[in-house]
Amino acid sequence: MAESMQGLKRTYRCGELSVANIGETVTVMGWVQKNRNKGGLVFVDVRDRSGIVQVVFEEGKMDEELISRAASLRSEYVVAIVGRVEKRSGAVNTNLLTGEIEVIPSKLRILSESETPPFPIEENSRTKEELRLKYRYLDLRRPDLQRNLMMRSQVATLTRQFLSKEGFLEIETPVLGKSTPEGARDYLVPSRIHPGSFYGLPQSPQLYKQLLMCSGYDRYFQIAKCFRDEDLRADRQPEFTQIDMELSFVDVDDVIDVNERLLAELFREILGVEVSLPIPRMTWQEAMDRFGSDKPDIRFGMELTNVTEVVKDCEFVVFRTAIENGGTVRGINAKGQGAMPRKKIDKLVSFAKDFGAKGLAYIALQEDGTIKSSFAKFMSEEEMQSLIHAMNGEPGDLLLFAADKNKVVWDVLGNLRLELAKQMELLHPEEYKFIWITEFPLLEWSEEQGRYTAMHHPFTMPMEEDLKWIDSDPGKVRAKAYDIVLNGNEIGGGSVRIHQNDIQEKMFEVLGFTKEEAYEQFGFLLEAFKYGVPPHAGLAYGLDRMVMLMAKEDSIRDVIAFPKVKDASCLMTEAPGVVDDKQLAELGLETREEKE
Repeated sequence: MAESMQGLKRTYRCGELSVANIGETVTVMGWVQKNRNKGGLVFVDVRDRSGIVQVVFEEGKMDEELISRAASLRSEYVVAIVGRVEKRSGAVNTNLLTGEIEVIPSKLRILSESETPPFPIEENSRTKEELRLKYRYLDLRRPDLQRNLMMRSQVATLTRQFLSKEGFLEIETPVLGKSTPEGARDYLVPSRIHPGSFYGLPQSPQLYKQLLMCSGYDRYFQIAKCFRDEDLRADRQPEFTQIDMELSFVDVDDVIDVNERLLAELFREILGVEVSLPIPRMTWQEAMDRFGSDKPDIRFGMELTNVTEVVKDCEFVVFRTAIENGGTVRGINAKGQGAMPRKKIDKLVSFAKDFGAKGLAYIALQEDGTIKSSFAKFMSEEEMQSLIHAMNGEPGDLLLFAADKNKVVWDVLGNLRLELAKQMELLHPEEYKFIWITEFPLLEWSEEQGRYTAMHHPFTMPMEEDLKWIDSDPGKVRAKAYDIVLNGNEIGGGSVRIHQNDIQEKMFEVLGFTKEEAYEQFGFLLEAFKYGVPPHAGLAYGLDRMVMLMAKEDSIRDVIAFPKVKDASCLMTEAPGVVDDKQLAELGLETREEKE
């Protein structure tokens, strides 16, 4: 039966005890991890967030009732133990922080009993994620998840300390704001007091932080909850957390400098990893040409090679048609994969088709000097040798080619490069490779909307030297935007903002907004810009994604306390749920069944 603490006070967490405590009487409290009854000896492992300590009950050396209560303990009972720390009598357990000691108890109090949990509380659980998320409060007892959340807390604490030393003020911005449809889909909150009107939950604090710069706060930061009603992936949630910042009287280099020092501090303090500064920079164009991605994983080579000039006169119709239609032919060299079986190559072809390729051409260079190729018959011997030479092909290599519009070729080879790296085991999680990607295109053409859309957002400053093309060739204009990429994941991004009214109005015009539409959506910001606005710039990190990479996890669900699943629902609380008609009526809403 459960008892109260009756004045007991915990003196140490379980994992804090060591040989330095030998001879001390201590009080520990926690959950029973394991109870092993060896007949006359009962070994109980007690666990809390700091680790595990072994408690040894021995017949003949202590009260019979104490032994019998110890024998009744089951997994996940909550206990308080008072006892003396002694050197471990058996073999030292090198897997435990407390492996050299044990506690010999004088008191045992059962604070709470537990039913048998629906799955074992253990590291690297093999239990299906759906079941673990249904009982997330139990899942969160697992030491690996507890380490992840402690690391997340440490990232937040160190970030606050670092930015505060750098002169940043932590200021909270509203969660109930105005819906701004430009960008991802908003979550809407109906207003009871203003029937028919809705608040939008923030996709980011973007407009508010720019207003704070207008208000003279100079340097702002916030660890902010953001919301996007998007389809989910492993690294995406409907609500997520940003480390958000904005700085006044700065340009690109100033923002990059403070953030490089922040990253170096986080990785040094938390992981003991030295980030070598300055972090290299690469323009968007170079990243796309070399890696087929604006978030390149630079832990391995296998870069793209443009062979358009080499094959432009060949008879292979796939290459020729792509070039005639304004596209390119590019390839990657999978070193040492020349003996890959045809079945495996076919799988790569079908993988490439998922990213828009019509097919994949290949040359397999055998160790004996022979060549197997899907298109050799359309090439002269000389053309084939020139192509192999351009690709740095050697016996034993597999050369893979895509031919299409640039966007498709980049997408296909960029993803194929990563897939091959996984297969060839080139991705080492203990390696951390950062890179800044700069000079993004300001705009991208949307076929769906038949107009240019902002690649980042409508407040991003164009590069001054490109402003001359804003009317004649808007697609050519580069932005003063920058992303920080770690191991092929964008962990943060930002830009210098527009602070001149004429450029902001021109930007809205290029995006297809009339002056009235721009004022309807962003009037409060444009109005503020009339009253003296400093040059300003900012950046925001995805905190969840950064911690996921630091903790070497594959999903952000493993670094969020209570995450949602793919359909944006919570398996534990069963949110979202139906609300009663009275609540809906107060909001002026009613639900109706959708007819098939």
